[in-house]
Amino acid sequence: MKYTMQTRIGELINNERTKQILERHLPGATSHPQLHMALGMTLMEVSTYPEAGLTQAKLQALLADLNREESD
Repeated sequence: MKYTMQTRIGELINNERTKQILERHLPGATSHPQLHMALGMTLMEVSTYPEAGLTQAKLQALLADLNREESD
């Protein structure tokens, strides 16, 4: 599976491997008290909220890791 900016947070959280990658790039994201509000949102949608800390650079690095790990 190829991960994109349209991948939903819930999809990443429901997979232990991708959850760990998300946590590596955004420490504390997987245990954030408001995580439930983002589960249906895409990575792109989350990146529009400055408080998420998901800059375009971080988003690209996250996607690269998700897709690199997937193909290994």
